[in-house]
Amino acid sequence: MVEPSRGQEQVSGLLPGTRRLSRSIEVQQAVKDLILSRRLAAGDPLPTESELMAQLGIGRNSVREALKALQAVGIVEIRHGFGMFVGRMSLTGLVDELAFHSRITMQDERNHLAHLMEIREVLESGLVQRLIDHHRAADVSQVAAVMARMHAEAAAGPVSPETDRLFHEVLYRPLGNPLVGQLLGAFWDVYHQLRDDLGAPDETPYDVARRHGDIYDAVVAGDKAAAIAAMQAHFEGVRCRLARLGRT
Repeated sequence: MVEPSRGQEQVSGLLPGTRRLSRSIEVQQAVKDLILSRRLAAGDPLPTESELMAQLGIGRNSVREALKALQAVGIVEIRHGFGMFVGRMSLTGLVDELAFHSRITMQDERNHLAHLMEIREVLESGLVQRLIDHHRAADVSQVAAVMARMHAEAAAGPVSPETDRLFHEVLYRPLGNPLVGQLLGAFWDVYHQLRDDLGAPDETPYDVARRHGDIYDAVVAGDKAAAIAAMQAHFEGVRCRLARLGRT
């Protein structure tokens, strides 16, 4: 096959009369359409670079540029020596962007981290109510083991970030929604990238364990009002640190 020249490159599926996008964006859309039309799932192999060139009628440089852009957002995974595959969803790019913009607005009235924590608090307040509505206490029994680990850590020193994260991950697992864990994990990652910028926490390790325990106890008891109050108390430490930062 003769590689088409730059002026001859065509991407199938463009409607007559539509405004042409940049070549890379056109190719990206064509690859995404290919994934959807073939009903490919995450981890499934994609055509090779040469096959894409032939199927889409485009040149090698345009294909490579498009694939790099799709790789950056997790739609395509390139494994050198093995080929290309449909990527698995990742919020890494979102985390890095949120952390960066939160850092540059840290002492600004439009503090992105404060807004992000507000969204997380609202989200979790809704999630605990849904947990109470649709699941029995036995469904969150695994949280008891995490609470035991948290209390043990609090007795010896600070509660580890890993245990803190695990509590929220395990608590909402009975909801069966994989996006919950990914979104909360993204919020958690942003916060912990910036935690040193916020200064020392005001609450003691004992307070941290107690506030998590209050959330768990309210869920087990099926008490929505207590669960919401416990969630608000859980985020109070973050709010205090952000307010203190704003006064500096």
